[in-house]
Amino acid sequence: MTRYAVDPVRNALIAYWSTGVGEIATTVAELPSGPNALRLATCLTELSQACWRCYTHPASAAEQQGPNSIGWHRQRERDAFSTVVPALTRHRRPLNGARSSTRVEEMAHRVARNLYALKAPPLTARITTEVISELAAIEQAELGDLRARAQQAVILSREDASPLQVAQADTILHRHPFGAEELFTRIEPTAAAIAAAHWLHAATIATADQIRLHPAQILTEVDRVKALAQDSLAEIVGAMTAGSSPWQAVMPMIRNALHVAEGHLRGVTEAKHRITRAEDLIARAHDNHPELGISMESVLLPMTPINPTRPALDLLENLLSGIRGCWVLYTQYADTFSGREADGDPARHRHTEAFLTEVRQAAAARRERLL
Repeated sequence: MTRYAVDPVRNALIAYWSTGVGEIATTVAELPSGPNALRLATCLTELSQACWRCYTHPASAAEQQGPNSIGWHRQRERDAFSTVVPALTRHRRPLNGARSSTRVEEMAHRVARNLYALKAPPLTARITTEVISELAAIEQAELGDLRARAQQAVILSREDASPLQVAQADTILHRHPFGAEELFTRIEPTAAAIAAAHWLHAATIATADQIRLHPAQILTEVDRVKALAQDSLAEIVGAMTAGSSPWQAVMPMIRNALHVAEGHLRGVTEAKHRITRAEDLIARAHDNHPELGISMESVLLPMTPINPTRPALDLLENLLSGIRGCWVLYTQYADTFSGREADGDPARHRHTEAFLTEVRQAAAARRERLL
């Protein structure tokens, strides 16, 4: 989303958004003097947040559809885009306390009331142009085109994924199976995570063939991946090994994390399993080390294996870490069985090339499951 701030030195309204590798800032307009400028900046930020939520939580991704369902309410929010510009350009005082049927429309009216209080028609014109650009960026992102201002979508976790973006991420990973900056600056992270799950599965297959293990067992052998990341990767690889598509393996985890971020627990059965496993681990730890005084009350139990404040990006980073972990494991075993440890870097280069070749072959053989 775009955030707005006031530059007090120039008395100007500033807009800025993320590109995945930093922030871009632009001057929106000069401001008249007075205390209302900060309120205007706050309302514009909240309007952008409400509108971008229509992108991250599309109606099509809601599990419930029909009148008064979650999907129905989300579609009303998206349809309210058409009310934003008329609210800003209305040539009369916006009513205080007027009820709006959607959050998007409510925030548009708040911006309009602040513009009216500033009594600066040129400012209203500039703000209207700014808001039109922001809405256009969201619509562009919905189509899977993250160029220019729509690039800010690269830091947002979405409850759905653009097939175009998944295909683009797959192309990047074919060139760079260990990942590349393009994944974080050109691709929405949910789509990138779906493609990366496909490539991690291919990496576990290539590594399993090398060390004679089942693909689902590979990640337990990787010691370069943090514990929570291992949980998320094992869950995804296990689901895909059982026949799930990358989309089916990735999306429930991201959606659950998004629910947790908003204070909701989705999947009570899974939560019970997590609590039961934690209780078993704590009981064993208490038996082995009673002096530590470990109890359920002293343990922080994560409700999701990925960071709920940035679930898609966190999962993407985990998946790429898993691919690199498979490579380390593959080359270690290749060195051992080839008897060429003394060969040093040349041997590692050969093993790396063999690993990448086998991963690309495994990914290509299952590409129809990705798209």
